[in-house]
Amino acid sequence: MPNFAQRMLDMEPTAKIIRGLFNAMSDADTISFGGGAPAKEGLPVDIVREICNDVLTTEKRGMEALQYGSVLGVLDLRQAVADVLLAPKGMQASVDELLIVNGGLETMNLLCQVYINPGDVILVESPTFVHCVEIFEMFQAKCIAVECDADGMQMEDLEEKIQQYHPKMVYVIPTFQNPTGKTLPTERRKKMAELGSQYDVIILEDDPYQELRYSGEVLPPIKCFDQTGHTVYANSFSKIFSPGSRLGYVYADKEIIIRLFDAKTATNSHTSTLAQVICAEFFRRGYYPEHLKKICAIHRERRDAMMACIEKYFPEGTKKVYPDGGLFTWVELPGKINTTELLKEANERKVHYIAGEGFFVEGNGKGQNCMRISFGNVTPEQIEIGMKRLGDLICSK
Repeated sequence: MPNFAQRMLDMEPTAKIIRGLFNAMSDADTISFGGGAPAKEGLPVDIVREICNDVLTTEKRGMEALQYGSVLGVLDLRQAVADVLLAPKGMQASVDELLIVNGGLETMNLLCQVYINPGDVILVESPTFVHCVEIFEMFQAKCIAVECDADGMQMEDLEEKIQQYHPKMVYVIPTFQNPTGKTLPTERRKKMAELGSQYDVIILEDDPYQELRYSGEVLPPIKCFDQTGHTVYANSFSKIFSPGSRLGYVYADKEIIIRLFDAKTATNSHTSTLAQVICAEFFRRGYYPEHLKKICAIHRERRDAMMACIEKYFPEGTKKVYPDGGLFTWVELPGKINTTELLKEANERKVHYIAGEGFFVEGNGKGQNCMRISFGNVTPEQIEIGMKRLGDLICSK
């Protein structure tokens, strides 16, 4: 058997974490707080069935849906992104500045194809989203952590690291961050956009949870403060429509979009036209506003149940992030409990979480007593049962 490419060896540590995450999600007997899936009860099954029955005919959009399509994406879906999703956030995007991609993660992959050479530096949060680290490592980039506090990435450390490492990109999840659930304040968002312009660095703003807000004040994206085109805004339909549709979008300067277009054609030609047509009709027919209210209500109840159970079942001295939205909370356990070692016993008790250590690219044992807990696809009743199991295990140590 020929040797695997070096990139596969470079990404192996994070790939192991991702494998474990998906394996746990597939075990029906385990209450999993590990995955990042939204509530299945919020999926618009009946709406999608109605749309399909209506438009998938030769007289309407059936031919369009089943044929090759535009590389940039279905026009009315891009228009919906511009009008319904971006304009209310203060971003005035033209359809030519938008590219529909295969889920939110493809933006990171395409942007790496466009910008990253082996050895290039990408600055990330500490901790950061391990799935994107896997992508960055596949392109043999070097990920360097920027210090974070209770409000997210620290701008002083970010500027120092930019000056020290001369990165190609800064990767940030500013709203309900994965894995911590933290939200970056407005003044830091503005400063980050300014730093991207000042030092000629791409700010990759990953914002897939922004719409899922249950409390607190809506904040403008970093892209709103971008004056030079250095901020690239990535988002997804997975949380607000359907993860199975594998739809996402990227909003960027036209010069960047042209290069992403070329990388896209060399990768998979275009995103599924069938999925795009269905999603476009979902927005065109006005289903989105009420659907968003419904899924926010579902996830707000689960957020509240999760936070109450941490307070109820976890030991005194436990620190936690209270997220104003999204799908995750971050827990720091007291003492010297190692959550990586604890995970095997937790799985034996049929409960799963993601150990915190794997989210820190700097290593050195950072995050050993932390865990990411997702409440998205777990009912309040399951949360109560699973968190009691987990709390009892932790308190026994």
